[in-house]
Amino acid sequence: MTEHLTFGTLRIAFDDRVLRPREWTTAQSTWAADLLGTVPAGPVLELCAGAGHIGLLAVVGSGRRLVCVDASEAACEFARANARAAGVADSVEVRHSRLEEALARDELFPLVIADPPWVPAADTGRFPEDPLTAIDGGGDGLDIARACLAVIAGHLLPGGSALLQLGTAAQATALAAESPLSGGDLTVVEVREHERGVLVRIDRVSAG
Repeated sequence: MTEHLTFGTLRIAFDDRVLRPREWTTAQSTWAADLLGTVPAGPVLELCAGAGHIGLLAVVGSGRRLVCVDASEAACEFARANARAAGVADSVEVRHSRLEEALARDELFPLVIADPPWVPAADTGRFPEDPLTAIDGGGDGLDIARACLAVIAGHLLPGGSALLQLGTAAQATALAAESPLSGGDLTVVEVREHERGVLVRIDRVSAG
């Protein structure tokens, strides 16, 4: 059965096949919207988009295009429906795809939003109300986050930013120590801790 909830200024539809939007994640939308005033021109990319709520709230009123990617067909259906309800369907493209297959090699984005599953596999039983594929992040909870980071490394414009959602500051520290964040032109510039998770800002050094 389809449910609806208020997410910031939006009315979001979803059902039990899709992760229920968490109220605290409006903070990711707000941060992303703020960054739109400083990053280069171009469309926004949302990875592991779910019902599309985080990306939609970030871009509504900005005039930016949004590309949503999710491996769940049900999530993609809701993302399209929620874009229509928000009045931005013409500027939102939803791709039902695995992360590594979603983008053409030459597609670049000034802002990437990512909300991967980040619950360690051994702990997923604590959340029986959530779809397993929407929360299972593998052994240390970072398997899908690493896949998102690979996409960010390949598709973030110079001078651009990415906002990655994780479960704990310890996860953020662990990921920052790994490639491609341990060297090169991607840098963790800020980690914001919230009661239910953390948000990590990753910047790509601007050329020149």
